[in-house]
Amino acid sequence: MSESAERLTIAFTGPESSGKTSLSKAVAAHFSADWYAEYAREYLLENGTEYDFAAIEKIARKQEEIRTSNAENRITVYDTEATVLYVWSQFKYNTCSAFVEELVRDQQIDHYFLCSPEGIPWEEDPLREHPNHRNQLFEVYRTELEKQKRSFTILTGSFSERKKKAIQLIENILP
Repeated sequence: MSESAERLTIAFTGPESSGKTSLSKAVAAHFSADWYAEYAREYLLENGTEYDFAAIEKIARKQEEIRTSNAENRITVYDTEATVLYVWSQFKYNTCSAFVEELVRDQQIDHYFLCSPEGIPWEEDPLREHPNHRNQLFEVYRTELEKQKRSFTILTGSFSERKKKAIQLIENILP
């Protein structure tokens, strides 16, 4: 568990349109947990979808500021985290800033839920870029979490099956 044995931090990660936001909100609501949205969406809505390599680090810095803010509840749930920014940068630019790499290495998340795109239809959204690469990106996420030696669970199946699995696992992790 994170800093205090009484605290649990959970992050949802994975490719676009794989259920991260819906699941993270539902799980946070179930536990009355603190929930933190993906900052990239806010950034792109505010600044437009034309962005460059430097924008990913700007997003990372603000997302990290949000992530490290003072959570009040026993459980904190993040809709994405630094791994998403790392994979996004590598996939789009074939490189990543040292700052994002440091975040990935140093972030303290107790457990990750890797959302599979399998069974989740692509949902059109002007902020999404890769409808035909979700399975490929899923494997990149899996490889990255394994490389980082992170504790993670792959979520597949229907929304209700994914939610039930995540809730059961969190209940088993809680002290």
